Amino acid sequence: MDFDKAQLKARVMALCAGEDEEITLMATLACEIHLADRRCSWTGFYRVVAPKLLKVGPYQGGHGCLSIAFGQGVCGTAAQTEQIQLVPDVHDFTGHIACSPTTRSELVVPVFNKTRRLLAVLDLDSEKLAAFTDEDAIFYQHLLDEVFAEINL
Repeated sequence: MDFDKAQLKARVMALCAGEDEEITLMATLACEIHLADRRCSWTGFYRVVAPKLLKVGPYQGGHGCLSIAFGQGVCGTAAQTEQIQLVPDVHDFTGHIACSPTTRSELVVPVFNKTRRLLAVLDLDSEKLAAFTDEDAIFYQHLLDEVFAEINL
């Protein structure tokens, strides 16, 4: 199922224009992505809150895991490597953390500030196998880079 990525980007950029508070930006993105991209059963952020530790941030959907260490699960791997994780079947991902038993595929994208310091990861979960593509990964990375380009925390 595809959606209008240009429309999502335009809406997000208009809503976030002039905003420089990172949690406000994350909350807005989580809401807008979740509403636009119907493949997502869970849409949210895990924020870097301490060295090598992520905590759940703004999200849409059921409860998420509260804490994830760098290197654990898909989100922790994305944080540790600072690389996109595109997982067509979470059951094939060694060390997958099952926050929801219905999640089948995941896309996790690192979120960087102006100086390329890792702020968080965007986690998109789907109840469908292979829900996300390389094109989706590139789209979301560019969107995040643009939204968080001026954050300098």
